[in-house]
Amino acid sequence: MRTLCSSTLIGEALLIMFAGLVAMKLTDVGTGTIWAVSAVAIALCVLLCGVITRPGAVYVGWALQLAVLAGGLVLPTMYVFGVVFGGLWWCSVHYGRKIDEFKARRAAAESAAAESAVDGAAAPA
Repeated sequence: MRTLCSSTLIGEALLIMFAGLVAMKLTDVGTGTIWAVSAVAIALCVLLCGVITRPGAVYVGWALQLAVLAGGLVLPTMYVFGVVFGGLWWCSVHYGRKIDEFKARRAAAESAAAESAVDGAAAPA
């Protein structure tokens, strides 16, 4: 899950940076306000990459998705990007957890197979 979610968050950080550049030219919102909000969102994306496996981090990621969607109030194109990245976030979390479960089952099966091989080799013939 960590890889998929981190990839989505880094892509989202880049999106927020470029959206800030566009918002500077197309809106009446002050440059300082745009960059203050964008910098906090970008920092949150990057920091969340490092703690994504901790309890509650996925919920913070969902809050971030809602914030990107709310960016449509300033730049209407962000509604589209908010929906797209919300879908990517859902896929990253959903399929990332499935991949983690599969890896855990496979590691347990390999461990059990290795133990039975060792036990079989150690048994007297």
